[in-house]
Amino acid sequence: MRLNYYQIKKNILRARKLVVKATTLAGSGHPGGSFSMAEILGCLFSKHLKFDPQNPQWEDRDRLVLSKGHAAPGLFSNMAVVGYFQESELDTLRKFGSRLQGHPDLKCPGVEFCGGSLGTGLSYSVGIALAAKLDSKDYHVYTIIGDGESDEGQIWEAAMTAAKYKVDNLTAFLDRNFIQQDSYTEQVMPLDEKLEGDDISEMWKDASRWKTGDKWRSFGWNVIEIAGHRVEQIDAAITKANTTKGVPTMIISRTVKGKSIEHMEDNPEWHGKAPDSDVVPIINLELDSQFMIAPSIIAGDMTHLENEIKRCISGRANYIHLDVMDGQFVPNKTFDHTKIKELRPLTIIPFDSHLMINEPVKHVRDYIDAGSDIITVHAEVTDEFSFGEIHDLLKQNQVSVGFAINPDTELPEWSYKFLPTIDQLIVMSVVPGKSGQKYIEGTHAKMARLNSVLKEHHFSGYIEADGGVNLENIGSIFADGARVFVGGGAIIGQQDVRIAIRDFRDMVLKSRRRILLDKAYEIGGIDLVNKWIGLHVVGEKQEQIKKIAQEAGYI
Repeated sequence: MRLNYYQIKKNILRARKLVVKATTLAGSGHPGGSFSMAEILGCLFSKHLKFDPQNPQWEDRDRLVLSKGHAAPGLFSNMAVVGYFQESELDTLRKFGSRLQGHPDLKCPGVEFCGGSLGTGLSYSVGIALAAKLDSKDYHVYTIIGDGESDEGQIWEAAMTAAKYKVDNLTAFLDRNFIQQDSYTEQVMPLDEKLEGDDISEMWKDASRWKTGDKWRSFGWNVIEIAGHRVEQIDAAITKANTTKGVPTMIISRTVKGKSIEHMEDNPEWHGKAPDSDVVPIINLELDSQFMIAPSIIAGDMTHLENEIKRCISGRANYIHLDVMDGQFVPNKTFDHTKIKELRPLTIIPFDSHLMINEPVKHVRDYIDAGSDIITVHAEVTDEFSFGEIHDLLKQNQVSVGFAINPDTELPEWSYKFLPTIDQLIVMSVVPGKSGQKYIEGTHAKMARLNSVLKEHHFSGYIEADGGVNLENIGSIFADGARVFVGGGAIIGQQDVRIAIRDFRDMVLKSRRRILLDKAYEIGGIDLVNKWIGLHVVGEKQEQIKKIAQEAGYI
């Protein structure tokens, strides 16, 4: 089964928005810790957990225990997304008589554990994992613990017990976001190494400081360490954990408290604090403005594509863009599914296969089997019937569906009915198959036309900009609505891919900040602009955003 990357991303976004709405209406709650584990829960609920929302007590279901129970809004939002109850019930969070308490409670269908006192969830999980073994059941127990609650001695007693009894049907996640209620974890009770000052990024920069994994290994656990917001890493870690025999698994997930909302990120204030209602529209716009960078490896050394893949890995690319050209649909020829299959074992980063080929319906199965996570075909070589066949085949195989249009092609009307379930729309901004072209400026107007059509027909996927994207224009392309950016010469053509990707991200971030300031001014004038700026207290963010506001004439 493939990763189904975009569907997981969509579910994560939906759940985050529900957390914002619920905690705002309640006037309290814990968005920070809900957001740090958002990708973990998204992967579990979207792919790995065995459950039945219509039969919450199904005997053979997997069990999910949220030991860090204060992050209940994150759990409830994911349960609503998958159908345990209506999303509207999130409006009752923390209300008297609600099934959705401030911490998980068994009165809510699907909740497995009353997460009140911290430190107890792992012990409970060991017990139900042992019960499964005694009853010869094959369900798996997944547990999420916090780094703050790891100060509790009971966590380590449970760790010894799990190893002693070889509960290999238990997988725990440590949500390692470095923040607990009072401060940064490394200033309260270090799990890694004591943090001097308030620069939490120091804990990320130097892996030699990471001691937590060694602690869990010394207690007899299988330990996997991942970046906890990378969906593909979470997926791979769960898969590996489920095949590990004889020992329990701890997945140490290095995360960011408040992930996806800049003013919440790495900010202890947002451990347990609800957003004000006046900033919610800006927060939702920021959530809708998450973006990805996808280097196109054909801009590198075509004789050593394996090395180009490795450069993408070291550069921390979100996807790897694979331009498949057949020499017929476009004048050039690159590679086909056989090369993709050769490259696939090199990385778990999603493969974004862009098929610039004739009659893709005849070949799409080969690209599924080769290991593509996203497959895009062109409007120019499909019709309603062939694309429908491709669409259904990709969905059946958990592969994200992409659709592409050339610079001189408008979105065909027959495609409108597919828009709600298309995951990615590539808007070509150069003529495909020719190298060294500049971004076609008419694409800006084309994007404006497209946005109204996409909104009207309930498109919830991602627009990918492909062709001529560089540091000079990426900000305006982002403002047009693109959220995935393919970089050929501007990324792979550079000596240091990591620096090139970082520079791309910095330029998009600046554009996004301006858009959010525009939104603040639109709905609340100068007062809301100043309030929005004032929320950004970590690092240099506030001064950077203030400068953008000054350039815009807002302050």
